[in-house]
Amino acid sequence: MSNLQFHEMPDHRKIAYRHVQGQGPTLVFLPGYMSDMAGGKATALFADAQAQGRACLLLDYSGCGQSDGDFADGTLSRWREEVLALIAAYIDGPILLVGSSMGGWLMLLVAEALGDRLAGMIGIAAAPDFIRWGYSDDQRTVLASGQIVYEDNPYGPEPTPTHPGFFADAEALLRLDTEIEVHCPVRLLHGQRDTDVPWETSLKLAEALRSDAVQVTLVKDGDHRLSRDCDIATLKAQLASFY
Repeated sequence: MSNLQFHEMPDHRKIAYRHVQGQGPTLVFLPGYMSDMAGGKATALFADAQAQGRACLLLDYSGCGQSDGDFADGTLSRWREEVLALIAAYIDGPILLVGSSMGGWLMLLVAEALGDRLAGMIGIAAAPDFIRWGYSDDQRTVLASGQIVYEDNPYGPEPTPTHPGFFADAEALLRLDTEIEVHCPVRLLHGQRDTDVPWETSLKLAEALRSDAVQVTLVKDGDHRLSRDCDIATLKAQLASFY
């Protein structure tokens, strides 16, 4: 991993990132909810990019990892702004977006802004619109009233919060019920033992995308993270098709 760097946003919040120059489209990895660039998939892809001489950008959203900010202030719109700011500042040429879980939703929002610079997308257990299908009516009512919803966290001791600001912002960014104006090649990977994001979500996303070059790969024994060595190997094989 290269040295950690920081990009200062107009409001002076500093966004942590790692960037390596190289050949081909720049891979931009978008982590999941409450995740960061220290995760297994992000570090594996960055190391592989370095080894292969390919360009790669990792980042921590504000309020996550080593970036400034409070997680309670985080929204899809805010994080999209940060991703696009780093792309504008440090990357010339085409972009290959890789989004994990919530990062798969953010991937779509960033893709819409990139236009012809978008070389492709890879979704890993992509979770667009999860505030609709991932919460009960009671939870949605609580969030709409301005209160925080806490859920059990299978990946750590502290419960996972969903803040009303994130919920309100996300309500305006739903994508699965409309045609998504993305025409580039897309690869969607999903484990069929995913207990967080139903694998059928990737099929719905494939249907919503305008692109005809969409492939869905289902991993029968795969979980939500898809971070085993065999899963990383599958992901790298999908990446290789873009170079």
